[in-house]
Amino acid sequence: MGQGYPIIVTGGAGYIGSHICVALIEAGFAPVIVDDLSNAHRDVVPRIKKITGVAELPFYEMDVRDSTGLESIFSDHQAAAVIHLAAKKSVEESVTDPLAYYSANIGGLISLLQVMKKVGVKNLVYSSSATVYAPSSEGVYTEGAPLGPVNPYGATKYMGERIIGDVVATGDIVAGILRYFNPVGAHESGLIGELPKGKPNNLMPIVAQVVSGTLDRVTVFGNDYPTHDGTAVRDFVHVMDVAEAHVVALRKILAEQSGFTLNIGTGRGLSVLDIISTYARENDVNIPYVFGPRRAGDVAHVCADVAQAREFLGWEAVRDVAEMCRDLHRWITKPGTM
Repeated sequence: MGQGYPIIVTGGAGYIGSHICVALIEAGFAPVIVDDLSNAHRDVVPRIKKITGVAELPFYEMDVRDSTGLESIFSDHQAAAVIHLAAKKSVEESVTDPLAYYSANIGGLISLLQVMKKVGVKNLVYSSSATVYAPSSEGVYTEGAPLGPVNPYGATKYMGERIIGDVVATGDIVAGILRYFNPVGAHESGLIGELPKGKPNNLMPIVAQVVSGTLDRVTVFGNDYPTHDGTAVRDFVHVMDVAEAHVVALRKILAEQSGFTLNIGTGRGLSVLDIISTYARENDVNIPYVFGPRRAGDVAHVCADVAQAREFLGWEAVRDVAEMCRDLHRWITKPGTM
């Protein structure tokens, strides 16, 4: 049980963070949201309260680089742990504006770790990414696969892991690092889901914008990959499975005071056309698409080996691609969403 422990969730009003807050509350924890709303929406907080029925959900509009403000939040809430998601996350944007990514993602992490050390909070769950891995022709990644990010966003996650590892070695923190693959979908209520500010870069938000009429078609980048239908294959995992993985990871850290680094995915690859056809079938909609050239840096197949998450945490994804597509459709077609 969560026993009502306060848990600070940086980036908690964002896509993945909001779903984590729901999972935390349902597990008996008391999340405290810190989010600068740079890629999130203020009305997410009352939506989380509506889903969970909680009367109170502390929310602070703040950049985690504001160490003075962050320290006061820790002081007010006596947090047992931190789940750190606050970061910029667009691969494409990171290439055009790398300094913003290093400042936000590395600067924010350092600020957080300094405050955690000062106030004596030791437990951390860190949001990392499959982008830390070096591209591999094999296409299936174990946690021991070679690391070698190919864009600034991935580099910030790799550096973040290194920084955390060095701080762990001092004994100041205990950390669980979760490397997500491709979180998609939405909460089954249709009240929270992904609503990126600006141009979406990932497949599912693009599909959502085509379905809602914001975009006229999906551009499929490459149809000549060595995959079953020629389009790139990725490991898509339901965002609520990702959220529940954080709760299990948090409980593990609180109970055992030992850290870990784990992949969070399904272990099953789905192609771009698999996603488009499943979404169209499950929701009875038409999704126009055209083929474009491959994007620089894209590889044919990226899939998680999830054996360690299953064995070490006792966690595995339980929601399938049909559920991912139905839940996303419920979110984007709810009045006032898109």
